[in-house]
Amino acid sequence: MNRVLLLLPTTGYRNGDFLAAAKKLGVEIVAAADYCHQLAPSWSLAPIMALHFDRPEQAADTIMREINGLDAVLAVDDSGVELAALLAERLGLPGNPVHAVRRVRDKFAFRQLLRERKYLCPDFHHLPTGADPWKLVPGLKFPVVVKARRLSGSRGVIRADDAEAMVRAVNRVRAIQSRADRDAQALGLVVEDFIPGREYALEGSLDRGELTTLALFDKPDPLDGPYFEETIYVTPSRLPPAVQACIHDEVARACREAGLAIGPVHAEARVNECGVWILEIAARSIGGLCGRILTHFLGMSVEELILRQVVAAPLATVGEGGAAGVMMIPIPRRGIYRGFEGLAAAQSVAGVTGVSITVEPGQIVAPPPDGASYLGFIFSRAQSPAQAEEALRSAHRRLRFDIRPEYPAARASGNNALGAEAL
Repeated sequence: MNRVLLLLPTTGYRNGDFLAAAKKLGVEIVAAADYCHQLAPSWSLAPIMALHFDRPEQAADTIMREINGLDAVLAVDDSGVELAALLAERLGLPGNPVHAVRRVRDKFAFRQLLRERKYLCPDFHHLPTGADPWKLVPGLKFPVVVKARRLSGSRGVIRADDAEAMVRAVNRVRAIQSRADRDAQALGLVVEDFIPGREYALEGSLDRGELTTLALFDKPDPLDGPYFEETIYVTPSRLPPAVQACIHDEVARACREAGLAIGPVHAEARVNECGVWILEIAARSIGGLCGRILTHFLGMSVEELILRQVVAAPLATVGEGGAAGVMMIPIPRRGIYRGFEGLAAAQSVAGVTGVSITVEPGQIVAPPPDGASYLGFIFSRAQSPAQAEEALRSAHRRLRFDIRPEYPAARASGNNALGAEAL
């Protein structure tokens, strides 16, 4: 039996999916989590080791001291990828180099790589912590986008159309990054030109440096800011085959030049009249529950595919055609989630294959740029991408979510503050 160390994030949507895939394959899982084991969910496995993923050297020392006989190390999301790479390096196991994982995770370092290697790349500036953002203004071409360096899920990303808006965005993103990243003081921010165009996502897998595209997703809702909350993914893409091939080639080349060689890859790109602009490449698979729509095409879950690769199990994907989509149900405003209505109506929409509400009553929710989660997910399957997309939108219109202000005074003064908010 293969023994895999699985690095579980604090609030991971997919922890259970990885555990289910491991059980199917007969893989023994040793779980390490980036939270206190006493506060962890009740997993049907032991032990759960509590680690600080954002202190990878310290965490790796603990694992090397406490755990033996590992055949592979796997991180579920961004928070654990550097630790996974470091452990694979120390244990002599297959994995990506630590420097490669760090480079693609850091938005500033990745932009430097793209510029050095002559990719389409926006003009960008590093703004150190404490530096006066007004000093950047003479060299900027508005609109610009202010970004935290290592956050994901549209967290800490704000578009600014003029100098005053840019300064406000810098102050807000600095506050978000300081709460979310232990190294915020040393990192600073990135300020870069806004790239117009439609956005696409590539889900892929690397094997000895060769990229296989598992799916290319359209993002039919425009992502023009000021915040960049993602909603709908639909595959197969409706882009012309030549443009799809160009996205694949650019992502594959960037992976090679960054030093990534093995495992899952999730890439984001924009396409406009100038060509393909790579936004980000992550050395992990698609986030949230979005990967579930690929089971139909792969003949297995994305999590099973990833585990098969790390334990060198036979891999033969046999799926079906058609189209599929997922909606990450957006959070309309910050507040306390109380409940929702309309589940049966949403599930009855033709083409909808599932609705999963992942937020819990009483939970404080917030949209980007402060938050990086969703109310839940809607899944669809259809004959065409357009039909899959319309099924998601139709189901979403049938759901109503009750989100209340956090403070009683706000509720008392707001209009219709106690009413449920329709999405």
